[in-house]
Amino acid sequence: MLKRIMVGCLVGLIGYLLGLGAGIWLVSTLSTNTHDRSVEAAMTGAFVVGPLFALIGFGLGIAYSGHKREGDSEPRP
Repeated sequence: MLKRIMVGCLVGLIGYLLGLGAGIWLVSTLSTNTHDRSVEAAMTGAFVVGPLFALIGFGLGIAYSGHKREGDSEPRP
């Protein structure tokens, strides 16, 4: 169980970093704000898209770290 949580945290961290980059890129590309676009991009990436990707990554990491692989004869603890 602890291994699954640690894998979930690792995948969540990777997801956060990917979401941070994606949020910054999306806002920089699509925003019509001219006064503080860089601040808007950083805040959206850090506080909206990054955490969303982290939650998705954490869930996927936990879900897939416990799957039984082909050839495993015993269930994983």
